[in-house]
Amino acid sequence: MDLSQLEKELGITFQQKDLLKEAFTHSSYVNEYKKSKLKDNERLEFLGDAVLELAVSQYLYRNNPDMPEGEMTKLRAAIVCEASLTVFAKQSDFGQYILLGKGEDKTGGRQRPAILADAFEAFLGALYLDQGFDVVLNFLNLHIFPTLTVDTSTSVMDYKSHLQEIVQQQKDRKIEYQIISEQGPSHHKEFVAQVMIQGEPAGKGNGRTKKEAEQKAAKAALEKKLPK
Repeated sequence: MDLSQLEKELGITFQQKDLLKEAFTHSSYVNEYKKSKLKDNERLEFLGDAVLELAVSQYLYRNNPDMPEGEMTKLRAAIVCEASLTVFAKQSDFGQYILLGKGEDKTGGRQRPAILADAFEAFLGALYLDQGFDVVLNFLNLHIFPTLTVDTSTSVMDYKSHLQEIVQQQKDRKIEYQIISEQGPSHHKEFVAQVMIQGEPAGKGNGRTKKEAEQKAAKAALEKKLPK
């Protein structure tokens, strides 16, 4: 495992190389190679989880001066959830650097969301211990926060859940999603979804999958006045 390539790609040089290696060492590897005396990344994951939550909280607070506390809490939860962390890990090709046991590796462990998300948090924990919180913030500002745009955040923001919460604030209001069109060949389909609130169209969205189209439909509904 040559982590110097990862350091080069990220523009970061660790002073404590053992910390970086530990961040990418899965428990399955430690259990299989006990003589290596390596530590798995679970403790660093624990630390990185807290570091990430603080960093995201600061980012949201400073960049959204008019956003209510409740909205910031929901958005932070969406950003730090496993699905989002998996996306972040894949953006930096973390999977290829993880030390896995043979069995875990053969069964697709390098693409497993839980393993990728844990490695991402462990990396942040290691970076924090090695160089401090400001360097972690710099890494996130360069590689992660710029991806949290309106157009790319459908994989991060759960607009459907957000819309559901708003709609259910009033009793007996019903929400449903319909796929109203499906075009293109099987390997390159595009779906158009429509969200209905109380039987009335509230928003449309398109995507490569039905789920993506529904998320974008929910987002469109959130961006305009909802039917009462």
